[in-house]
Amino acid sequence: MRRRSISTTLLSVASLIVLALVVLNRSPLRLDAQTPKYPYPTKRDVAATIPPGPRLLPSPPLGAGPWTYRTTEANIKVSVVARGISHPYGFALLPDGVILVTERAGKLRVIRNGTLEPDAIAGLPAMQYRTTEAGLMDIALHPEFAKNHWVYFAYHKPIGNDLLSSAVARGTWNGKTLTDVKELFVADDVDTEVSKLAFGPDNTLYMSIGAPGEGPEASIMRAQHGNDYAGKIIRLRDDGSVPKDNPFVGKNGYKPYVFALGFRNVLGLTWNSVNNALWATEIGPQGGDELNIVRAGQNYGWPVVSYGADYFGKRFSADHAAKGFVEPVWYWNPPISPSGAVFYSGDQFPNWKKNLFVGGLREGQFSPTGQVKRLVFNDQWQVLREEALLRDLHQRVRDVRQGPDGNIYVLTEENDSALLKIEPDTAAASRP
Repeated sequence: MRRRSISTTLLSVASLIVLALVVLNRSPLRLDAQTPKYPYPTKRDVAATIPPGPRLLPSPPLGAGPWTYRTTEANIKVSVVARGISHPYGFALLPDGVILVTERAGKLRVIRNGTLEPDAIAGLPAMQYRTTEAGLMDIALHPEFAKNHWVYFAYHKPIGNDLLSSAVARGTWNGKTLTDVKELFVADDVDTEVSKLAFGPDNTLYMSIGAPGEGPEASIMRAQHGNDYAGKIIRLRDDGSVPKDNPFVGKNGYKPYVFALGFRNVLGLTWNSVNNALWATEIGPQGGDELNIVRAGQNYGWPVVSYGADYFGKRFSADHAAKGFVEPVWYWNPPISPSGAVFYSGDQFPNWKKNLFVGGLREGQFSPTGQVKRLVFNDQWQVLREEALLRDLHQRVRDVRQGPDGNIYVLTEENDSALLKIEPDTAAASRP
């Protein structure tokens, strides 16, 4: 009886110690021995999948501006709002003119009155930067931001053993910083890549989670596996819970947050209020960058089909429809490495209404060839024509957004990045 009593006491003490550690850490206890074993390589060997490519030329220094252009349907002036941002990933324009910018190394910066404040916002959750594919990713304002002041951001959370999971957190903006920052979602997969965010009109949040674009077959095929968040667009409620009308809720072999699957790396995600649908820009392998309308439960084919080729030149099958996958609305070949996107709905540029603006990081695998593409559609949302903007600035473009003032804002992606504003050139008529 005494031995059993001692054993019971020791067991109780051990349990209390474990409970205390969990409480102190405010997160579930993770031991290396308990790290899940994943059915795919968590450390990819890409040596045999990417041959040596062309030398990437640095972008030239961006001048002081402003620059004026006569485009086919508008005369525009482009000016620098702020500069000195290090490899940003996304930005949010607040109603009072403040701009929040994410730097992928893990800093959330503030632009106020045209000045980048020197100190980053404190109090963000733990996150880890890794090359261009992981770190602090996108940022989005809740549709009712004017009432609740909620700011959402996507990032990669370290979970031990040098592994990272895609995550979403929310904070409350008080005019100077974020308060009450809380984690809303953490994927239970690792080796996932870039993420973008977009809200729908019902206040649900859409998030893209990138798939491995190269590596062994077990890695790149993850985009086709419903029980894996890589290569998916997920949908969650604004409190982080699962919407009951998500297409795969309760289906065997699928995770409940999955909204659509079969994507490589989606770097642009935007809601089109005219056709009431989510649109996505996707970086293909070598060629075959895609523009897609994202519908619930649909499969977009990566890596089974693509209009591109692998990095050694072998082409993928392009038979999307024949194989049961969704055809893209548009694709780019040569590629532009499409990034952030926005449908224009403002009054500053009447001829640009319903046009889609897409950032491009580089064209045809060569640099420096960044730009902004303007796409014009017919009533069936088929592309009629496209126009390249800002190519002569030779800057990589990371994101494009419409501001509360009806102007278009463009974020470059450089060591020394800048936020640019596109507005009407009111003096154009007086110039010869």
